[in-house]
Amino acid sequence: MHGGLPETRTKAGFGWFGIVRIGMVQAAIGALVMLATTVLNRIMVVELSLAAAIPAGLVAWHYGVQMARPLWGHGSDKGARRTPWIIGGLAVLASGGLLATQATLMMAANFPLALALAIFAYALIGIGVGAGGTSALALLASGVAPERRAAAAAVTWIMMVGGIVASAITVGKLLIPYSPERLMEVAGGLAAVMVALVVIATFRLERQAGIFRDETAGDAPAPDFRAAIREIWAEAAARRFTIFIFVSMIAFSMQDLILEPFAGLIFGMAPGESTKTVGQFHQGGILIGMILAGVGGSAFTGKRPDGLRPWVVGGCLASGLGLGGLGLAAVSGPPWPLEANLMVLGLGNGIFAVASIGAMMGLAGAGKTTREGVRMGVWGASQAIAFGLGGLLGAVGLDLARALLGDVGAAFQLVFAVEAGAFLLAALLAVKATGGAAMRAGLAIRDREQFA
Repeated sequence: MHGGLPETRTKAGFGWFGIVRIGMVQAAIGALVMLATTVLNRIMVVELSLAAAIPAGLVAWHYGVQMARPLWGHGSDKGARRTPWIIGGLAVLASGGLLATQATLMMAANFPLALALAIFAYALIGIGVGAGGTSALALLASGVAPERRAAAAAVTWIMMVGGIVASAITVGKLLIPYSPERLMEVAGGLAAVMVALVVIATFRLERQAGIFRDETAGDAPAPDFRAAIREIWAEAAARRFTIFIFVSMIAFSMQDLILEPFAGLIFGMAPGESTKTVGQFHQGGILIGMILAGVGGSAFTGKRPDGLRPWVVGGCLASGLGLGGLGLAAVSGPPWPLEANLMVLGLGNGIFAVASIGAMMGLAGAGKTTREGVRMGVWGASQAIAFGLGGLLGAVGLDLARALLGDVGAAFQLVFAVEAGAFLLAALLAVKATGGAAMRAGLAIRDREQFA
């Protein structure tokens, strides 16, 4: 034993049922975060008539807290178990969601106190997502055979989006008719169900893998945190991929906080209706896109190291096309086929997301001494910073555009055009970041690992 870690690893790793169980953790995370990033965001902007920058700032704050993901991942690497990090993180996330709901309902009566409570609540949400999510992904990356990692990433992300879609549709229906009391009841039920789901999903899960080690590191203990960060940043492939993740996730997240307000302000939808529509068509499109990328991407990855590159680039381009369509919808209004447009955007988002995560999983086990936890933490931190910055840029940009242009439709059109341009830039970066040279660094581990 070194640092409380087993010296050997179970050769078989996770089967599909074990992968699905980790996917259930991701589904619970997605369902709980959905409440804060869609429902509460909508309530603040439309029902309370607050500036979009306020919920965007809170969401950005919860992503900013996740800058500590590498530390949590490193702690998980050096510890004896990851399950406590997962369950503990989900419990903190659920508590933060309940506090955030309460704070939102207090804003009309006592805004300063409610804002202070919301800041604390969104910090808890960030801690919960970071600690639980990083540990779950590290367990997945270290417990799945390399040739199965892309498919495993697809399964878990499909389940995460499935959790978002299911919770959005269910919450949307339960909030009709809307009332503050009903919102609090729904939030409490969602929190209780998701925490219970995670406890069940992770029960004795680690026994299936029996590993916290990367065989390429031999029996050496995990390096200290600073040494691990230096090793990762010294790798050209890891460095380029980190930059790509940052830019692409900014493009991905700029749309996140304004889709429901867009449906409410331009198409006149009520809270439950906008939540249901965006969840069913945009998130549903993401789900379909993830399935397509998971099946097709896995087939191509087995044949060549850069097999995921066309899927990453194609997903970015399709996302840009969908955002361009929303820009036209912003000035045409209800005659525009919003549901179909959201589906196209979701398809592009889903293809891009799964292909990118599949590439990330391939690189996660490529370190000489660093473990999966800290490496997934670095990319998770880059993603979290980009999500926070992107959401803030989208919402603040909308506020500024509305003030300067004096027209809500023109303001949405401008912001959607900027987001489409960001996806085009991400597509260009993806050509280098997910090319053969980059991915061979991650896939070379296959030649060194001998799975039973």
